[in-house]
Amino acid sequence: MDRNRKLTLAAGLFYIGTFVFSIPALGLYSGVLDDPGGWVLGAGTDDGVLWGGLIEILTGLTGIGTALAVYPIIKRYGPARALGFVASRTLEAAMIFAGVLAVLTVYTLRQNGGDPMTLTTTADAFVAFKDWTFLLGPGLAASINALCFATVLRSSRLVPRWIPTLGVIGAPLLVISSTSTLFGGWEQVSSTGLLMALPIAAWEMSVGVYMTFKGFRTPPADADTGAFVPSEPAALAHA
Repeated sequence: MDRNRKLTLAAGLFYIGTFVFSIPALGLYSGVLDDPGGWVLGAGTDDGVLWGGLIEILTGLTGIGTALAVYPIIKRYGPARALGFVASRTLEAAMIFAGVLAVLTVYTLRQNGGDPMTLTTTADAFVAFKDWTFLLGPGLAASINALCFATVLRSSRLVPRWIPTLGVIGAPLLVISSTSTLFGGWEQVSSTGLLMALPIAAWEMSVGVYMTFKGFRTPPADADTGAFVPSEPAALAHA
């Protein structure tokens, strides 16, 4: 297995990991996010919060891993977009980590106790902060990194074009949904928000599976490959 195949395999596994880890966290946080004031005063179990925090940390780390793994390959075809992919993935992870810190702070307040009114007000504030990080991280930043990565893959034809097309379509839909949430149109976690996020979810899962099991294809001669060097196509061939 050559170096490029190892990188695409790692990127694919990281993408699948990001997708899988992103699913259970909100469910584990449901108590604190739905009723922060009541939860911080001791209502309901707190067993899932620490697990939710760990899972979100893994989501952020695997997200960065996807970008670092493919960067050495895609920088040949779109250097600026490849760098933008790494930067936006890192920003998304930073937003996720900030949200985890907010929830864990509420967890600490619950453990330590104190004046009920102060605890309730503080918990509400930290959960509001968590909500904003969720909007700007997995919401807005995810659309940016999809545009950066998907457009490189679509022009270079390293994967079948229908896969990055999902990302190109899904990114503006996610921006529209996030903007609407920002101005109170609908909740990010809602049926409308879920519907608008489906193309991005399909893009991330499909590109992750393809890279894991197929790797990148050799770009055709007529592909828009930027800095592509004709003598190196074998480096992108399957193992």
